[in-house]
Amino acid sequence: MSGTRHQNGYVFRSGRYWYLRYYDTVLTDSGETHRVQHCKQLVVAEGAFRSKKSAQRLAEEYLKPFNDGTHRPEGTMSLKRFVENEYLPFIQRQKRPSTYCGYRKMWSRYLAGRSEMALRDFRTLECERLLGEIAEVYDVSTTTLRHVKNMLSGIFRYATRIGILNVPNPVRDACAPKGNASNETYAYSLEEITRMLAVLPWHVVPVVAAAAFTGARKGELRGFLWENYGGQQIRITQSVWNRHITAPKTIRSTAPVPVIGALARILDRHHQSIGKPVTGFMFCGHRGQPLDLDMIARKIIKPTLEKAGLKWVGWHGFRRGLATNLYRLGVSDKTIQAILRHANVSTTMNLYVKAVGSDAVAAMQALDRVLCNDYATDPALDRFTAAVQ
Repeated sequence: MSGTRHQNGYVFRSGRYWYLRYYDTVLTDSGETHRVQHCKQLVVAEGAFRSKKSAQRLAEEYLKPFNDGTHRPEGTMSLKRFVENEYLPFIQRQKRPSTYCGYRKMWSRYLAGRSEMALRDFRTLECERLLGEIAEVYDVSTTTLRHVKNMLSGIFRYATRIGILNVPNPVRDACAPKGNASNETYAYSLEEITRMLAVLPWHVVPVVAAAAFTGARKGELRGFLWENYGGQQIRITQSVWNRHITAPKTIRSTAPVPVIGALARILDRHHQSIGKPVTGFMFCGHRGQPLDLDMIARKIIKPTLEKAGLKWVGWHGFRRGLATNLYRLGVSDKTIQAILRHANVSTTMNLYVKAVGSDAVAAMQALDRVLCNDYATDPALDRFTAAVQ
């Protein structure tokens, strides 16, 4: 940081306008500071601003941030340069790999090509214009626009925190435009789950059943360890994203997950089929690596379910499904929150529990019958029944 130099600037008239000539200290690409001269058009020289004295008052107001140290040389770097050289590396150091990947993708898709403006010149007006342009060009949902705004706000908070900016966050008061309605998230019903387990090849049944009956996140499923399983519960000690093994998402996420009897029998059969290992990944692919759930969904699960007339909406549908199905059973909100290991019960109820239809009681009774072997006469469910016996 260089010292602040007080300046009055030079006000002059040219044609119909008053202009201000002044100096600014900027940060070069090499990281050095350089003092440059600028000329700014102030105002039309008429009405209340006919006199040079009135124009000088405008000049004093404009130069105030330069003279009181509010404007710093580092603030002249572009938003793009700051994000790519400072902010994203900070996110990479501080956040989970999957979170960093999400930030980087959002930046590249929506913001990187619209970020040449200097940090200190970015105002609330520019934020609203930027969000409006993104809404128009990409035809995105309101939720996506809110995420973009939150990322921008985080960028400027960080710039303030490390001393590059000394002004209020320009994103804070911006209003994101209305985008498209977000697609309704999906929760697998009990009937869908039991049908899935009946038609899927056996080697993918254990991981699908674990997803359906524990509500674990996809990364947690990939990180399940045999040494953390005791027959009645599974301790969550890690999460796997791509090839990165990290701690669970939150402290609450480390709570053990209860294992119902039907799932325990499936896991026991799976354990025997792979040689009863004492340690290691519960669901693993070649060379003992965590199973690639996206790959088996793409190559095995989705094609098999489509042939059977069943829908595949991804792994998170099982987590939402467990919340919804427990709610249909009459389980309390706080208990569902504990099973899903959410920090707030509002997250569980607002985002995971779906509307209960008229088939609620019948669906739960169907689950009871399946788990009690009352579906033995249904040929479509013979394999599932055998699996849980």
